[in-house]
Amino acid sequence: MVMTFAFEQLLLGAAAECGAPMADGGGPGKAARRGLFALTALAGALLAVLVAVAFGVLFWSINDLRDANLAERHSVAAENQARLVDNLVLDVETHQRGFVISRQPVFLQAWDVSQGHFPAQAQELVSISTSTAQRSLAQQIAQGGESYIRDYSTPVINMAQRGDPRASSVAVTLDGKRRVDALRSLFDRYTTTESAALTAREATTDSDAQHATIAAAVGIGASVLLIAAYSGYMTRVVVWPVRRAARLATQLAEGDLTARMPRTGAREIGQLETAFNTMAGSLESSLEQAQEAHRRLRLLYDAGMAVGTSLDVAQTARELVRVAVPRFADFATVDLAVSVLQGGEPASGDGSPLRRVAREGVRDDAPLDPVGGSVQSALPVPLTGRSGSGAMFVRDLRTSTAWQAGNRQEAGRVLDYGMNSLIIAPLFEQDLLMGAVTFWRGHGSKPFEKEDVADAEELASKAAVAIDNARRYTRERETALTLQRSLLPQQLPEQPAVQIAYRYLPTGTRAGVGGDWLDVIPLSGTRVALVVGDVVGHGIHAAATMGRLRTAVRTLADVDLQPDELLTQLDDLVIHLPRAYESTTGELGATCLYAIYDPISRRCSLASAGHPQPFVITPDGAVTAVSGHAGPPLGVGGLPFETTEVELAEGSVLALYSDGLVHSRELDLGQGLDRLRQALASSAESLDPAGSVGSLDAVCGTVMDALLAGPPADDVALLLARTRALSSDQVVTWDIPADPTFVARARALATEQLEMWRLEEPSFVTELVVSELVTNAIRYGSSPIQLRLIRDTALICEVSDGSNTAPHLRRARIFDEGGRGLLLVAQLTQRWGTRHSTTGKTIWCEQALHTPGQEQ
Repeated sequence: MVMTFAFEQLLLGAAAECGAPMADGGGPGKAARRGLFALTALAGALLAVLVAVAFGVLFWSINDLRDANLAERHSVAAENQARLVDNLVLDVETHQRGFVISRQPVFLQAWDVSQGHFPAQAQELVSISTSTAQRSLAQQIAQGGESYIRDYSTPVINMAQRGDPRASSVAVTLDGKRRVDALRSLFDRYTTTESAALTAREATTDSDAQHATIAAAVGIGASVLLIAAYSGYMTRVVVWPVRRAARLATQLAEGDLTARMPRTGAREIGQLETAFNTMAGSLESSLEQAQEAHRRLRLLYDAGMAVGTSLDVAQTARELVRVAVPRFADFATVDLAVSVLQGGEPASGDGSPLRRVAREGVRDDAPLDPVGGSVQSALPVPLTGRSGSGAMFVRDLRTSTAWQAGNRQEAGRVLDYGMNSLIIAPLFEQDLLMGAVTFWRGHGSKPFEKEDVADAEELASKAAVAIDNARRYTRERETALTLQRSLLPQQLPEQPAVQIAYRYLPTGTRAGVGGDWLDVIPLSGTRVALVVGDVVGHGIHAAATMGRLRTAVRTLADVDLQPDELLTQLDDLVIHLPRAYESTTGELGATCLYAIYDPISRRCSLASAGHPQPFVITPDGAVTAVSGHAGPPLGVGGLPFETTEVELAEGSVLALYSDGLVHSRELDLGQGLDRLRQALASSAESLDPAGSVGSLDAVCGTVMDALLAGPPADDVALLLARTRALSSDQVVTWDIPADPTFVARARALATEQLEMWRLEEPSFVTELVVSELVTNAIRYGSSPIQLRLIRDTALICEVSDGSNTAPHLRRARIFDEGGRGLLLVAQLTQRWGTRHSTTGKTIWCEQALHTPGQEQ
């Protein structure tokens, strides 16, 4: 670290001496701001110089060593050459002496070879001598050797060849010895000088090599230290900050946007740290903005999912304030026009008071008007009339004189409580102002900003759509309920044949009211028709279709059709209804159960068009299901309906119901029928044996409570009919022969029976009616002919015959002899009609009894 710091100071000093530019005025204190690139380049140049010097010294030393080595090699070669030349001189002398002494030719040959090589070898010695002095000695040796050979050795060899005794004389020998000694002296000087030069050169070479080695070691060491210092400097100045930046970048990538680089670097690294911290701050700010945007989008999404889950106006308003508090505001209220709560159209900005329908807050003691109270709108009138516009924004309530002036009574309480900001957003839909939603903040919360106004308007827009849908649904539901109530029987008439109790509950779901209906229709002969039906679908169309079908059933019942025939006619009507009423949406389908109970025979005839069969509660409390074939639903066509007949004991209870009582998404039809059977069986014990209406109505309520735990998912209808039976003294039947003379007897029988029943007042009319009906049966009908009188709440006269020809009421002209009988019957009785059976037809008429007769 010390070396790195010293290196950095060295670089800074070198940069200053080299005149490197300084940023921000170039003062000494600004040196730390010099560019990292300039310092790096300077460090690289210095390192290159040091390395170059170190290697230059090394190369110089190596070259010097090479030269010294070459010189040494030359010296060694010269010394060796000197020895070779010396040896040649000795060989010449030796071979010369050997030939002189022995006269052997071998010596002569050897002498000749030696003296022949001497000149070339002596000249070689001259050429390889390493210095001028040595070269001079070599020349002297060459000259002396050549002189020895030429002037002494060759003459001696010649004398020896001639046999001259002088060749071996002492004088000649001494002269040769003198000459050889002189040459050897030259050789000794030459070798001694060359050896000394070689020794000196070796010493110089060793010294130079040592110095070069030291210089190279110093240069390499300085380079290594410089590299180490530069590496440490780069590590501290560049690598560590970059690693720190990488580590902090990893933290940023992992989501820790609070990571920051400490300002420890300078130059480009300092710029990197500044850029990194700026980027981290920008990312943190962007994340905060993204989180804020996500929070707002999440709020709006949750509002879209939570607001409008029900089609109830007040519930929708409550859902809005629950979403807004505390995520958007500390307190929120919703005020709506009264007409909106009733499903009507809101008034067009007339400044009428609004009704508070929802209120929510982080505390319960806020000084805001309670739910149900009447409040005055704080929005300006008129507004723009566009959804999402016209919101009132007050950032600081304490400084807003306009708001305080417009809300003098509320302003003081609100400010004392701690409210500091508000937004009032209108609830617009279809250019109509339905109300307003108010958002408050206080108790240390951040005041609303302008960006919050868009969120408030979006919340208000979503709520306005949901509230308008709920308003429209309320209006449509009220319309459908009104239509349904107007089409359903307001009060079932009292019947002599049955005692009635019923329940009808419209569905509580947003699908709207259905098309279930029930009816009790009085028929001729004290009989009664019991009807339960269900139209597929919900809403106004289903209610209207139910009304049409109920009217059609009543019309067909007046014709006194059998149950299977009535359903056949009704099925054909349902098939043609979609064509007749083009506004009907979807397929039209319905189910219906039609039953006729005759209190005289105590038999019940019924037929079903896809409707569940009724249950029968016997007088002893047993509950059984009527077994019979359920035909196809109405509207299918092409399949027959079957009539099922059962005999009911007096006091039996016939339970007719719609499928909404026994079937739903959570309840299987079989399980629902079992539950209904159990409920009827458990409540049968509470039936009054005396047959009071109250006990039957209580059973009806008990069954409904047992089967319905909450608002029904479909319309529910339950009709309980406790059967009655007419006693034998209330019904009298006579067989009438097809003889016109028996008409008088028939009148007499009827008059006598009325006297027995103490019904003198209707006696005259009855006598006339019997005369006309019996006469027509005898004249136009066929056997068998019967006359029957029934006394109950009315006096009923029935004449049956075996003919299926139905009589027609017409007005006879003045001169017509006949055709006035049925006209008289229609004028004198309360009502009359014809019903057909498998054995013929029956013409009947009723007379009202103002004073009921006494039972016999």
